[in-house]
Order: sequence, then structure tokens, then C-alpha cells
Amino acid sequence: MLNIRCLNKIAEAGLAQFPQASYQFTEQAGAEDAILVRSADLKEMDFGAGLKAIARAGAGTNNIPTARCSEAGIVVFNTPGANANAVKELVLAGLLMSSRPVVPAIAWIESLGSAADLAQRVEQEKSRFVGTELKGKTLGVIGLGAIGILVANLAVELDMQVVGYDPYISVDAAWKLSRQVRHAESLEAVLKTADYVTIHVPLTPQTKNLIAASQLKLMKTGAVLLNFARGGLVQEDAVLAALAARQIRGYVTDFPSPALAGKRGVTLIPHLGASTEEAEENCAVMAAQELIDYLENGNIRNAVNLPDVVMERSGQARLCCFHRNVPNMLAHISGMISKQGINIENLLNRSQGEFAYTLVDVDTPAVEEIAATLRQQPEILRVRVIV
Repeated sequence: MLNIRCLNKIAEAGLAQFPQASYQFTEQAGAEDAILVRSADLKEMDFGAGLKAIARAGAGTNNIPTARCSEAGIVVFNTPGANANAVKELVLAGLLMSSRPVVPAIAWIESLGSAADLAQRVEQEKSRFVGTELKGKTLGVIGLGAIGILVANLAVELDMQVVGYDPYISVDAAWKLSRQVRHAESLEAVLKTADYVTIHVPLTPQTKNLIAASQLKLMKTGAVLLNFARGGLVQEDAVLAALAARQIRGYVTDFPSPALAGKRGVTLIPHLGASTEEAEENCAVMAAQELIDYLENGNIRNAVNLPDVVMERSGQARLCCFHRNVPNMLAHISGMISKQGINIENLLNRSQGEFAYTLVDVDTPAVEEIAATLRQQPEILRVRVIV
């Protein structure tokens, strides 16, 4: 029986993925084989020796100590694309709110209450809330992953001009992108061109403060910046300075902070990007399925600390090795197995940065001795046997 621990409320559709005959849910720290999490902070958590995987029901993994997990041979999964449509729709709302002052207009109407001259005042004062149309304006999309592509394609349908920038765009992503999206060679080219700029990249040490004072100075006067990716991508002090100098017209973000609250030109949304019933279910189901395939078959899909490693089962047992990406490791693993007189039916190895993962299917279920020997190797962080 495998133990799953949930550190946040997980949609029932996700929990239902785990067969009751082989899985149970636990709240006991240290007893879990895998953890399902949304926003709970795991950075200071002590992990039990039996913890094999953590799945984040969402795209960002900033709340998980990924480097520490890798050193312990723990695979960290996320669910890219599962909440993409929900975020796309909220970005659309952000675009509309930044071009048409609907929110302050509604607040003004509510402040009038049931005044007898309501209709008259509306006609007299509605000009205070004149906005602009999105049609014909240029949207700059920074990051063309699952969400960025949907936003870019939606903007094309709104008759906007769209320019995108992503030096790491995948071939699959490129196929999904509308042909009408122009490709920029640099971040600076997007900032100089766009009336609206929306960010859709992960938060990493390389992307922290991606938009700071020097980038904001490149933006068109009166442009709007939207951030529905991560708060740390934008330097808040620089944004406030740009707003005060009227370099940009607005900042719309899904990541409120005390520094931004109540400031002119700032629209704060309480982190609602993935807060739809559909997105929560999609993320939960995807996270559960990733854990099940890893725990039962050793396959890895959508890990942030290892590449995808998926191989059909063959032979009578499978060895799953999480190890450092060092020279001759693959030869070392296969050589140790061969010395025991065990035939390798199939093998797959992939690496990502300083870590790698190897699946080995063998022709006998009697592999505990070789697994124990492999575990003693300093460069091998975890060995699992699946029969």
C-alpha cells in the first residue's frame, strides 16, 4: 500500500485517480511515499526517507525546495498547461480592465446608491470613464509556453497586432502558435513595440526582476504591463516609479503586495489565475496521474528536476535509478547488472543538468541484491525496484 499525503485541499477528481486497492491517504509526516501540494510552503519541511516524489497541482514550484529534493533522489512534478485556459481568460480580463475603466466606473455607480437623479448623472459624467479599444493595438507576449501561446492566439482573434518573444520556444509550441504572431529577436524589441506587455515565463534566478527600471524605460509612453506569471518577475519599485513618471499607464498583476496596494495605476487581483473549478480539477488529475505512473512504472513526465523518461514495460523487473550526471555512469550501472548474470531487456537514460535518470528492464524479478549494490554507489541518489 502506497501512502499519499495532501498538503492542500486537492480536487476530488484528482484524488479519485488513486486506486483504493493500492493507495491510501495519510496525514502522518514521514510516512508518505508521495506528496500532493498546491500552495503550501515545503521549503523548511523535513522529508522522510521514503518520500519518492512531490507533485505540484500547478505550474510554479517556488514553494518546493527542488535542489534539496534532487539531492535526496526525490522527483518534483508540476502540471504545465493544466490551468492555461483559466489564466488566459484572466489575462483577457486584465487587458479589458486596463483599456476600459470598468472597475472604477462600477464603483462610482455603486457610490451613487439609489439617487433619484441616477440616470441624469450617468449621462452627465460617464465621459470620466472613456477608455480605448484593444482592436488594432499591439500586444507583446514574453514567454510562449502553454499560457503565452493561448494568450497570443486569443489576441490575434481580437484583431490585435501580436509580437512574441521566447528564445527557448519548443517545436511543438511553435506549431500551436498563430502564423500572425510576429517573432521578436529580443526582449527589448517587444518592449519598444507593444501597447500592452504580458509576461508568461517561470520565476528562476535568471528571470527574477526580468522587468526592472531599464526595461520599463524602453516601453512606449502610456503602455500597460500585465503580470499573471510570478510576482518576482517585476521589480515593484521600478514599476511604481514608471507609473509616477507616467512612463507607463498601468500595471495589472495577479500578485498583490503591500508596496503596490492602493497605488495609482495599479490593478491588483488576488492570485485568481488558476482559481476556476475546471483548472483545479485539471491540475489535480494531471498531478495524480504523474505520481501514479512514476510510482507504478518509474516513468517521468513533467518533472522540473529531471527530463521526461518514459519507457514501455518489458522483462520481469524494472530498476529506476536517479543519479548524478557524471561520465561513465550508464556503463557503470549496466556493467554491475551484467556482472550478476542478469540480462538487460531494455534501457533508457536521460539527463538534465547535473542529474540523470535511468530505467533498466531485466529478465528476472530477483534484483534486490543488485539494487542494494547500486544504492551504495555515491553518485546514485535513489534506486527503486518495480516488479
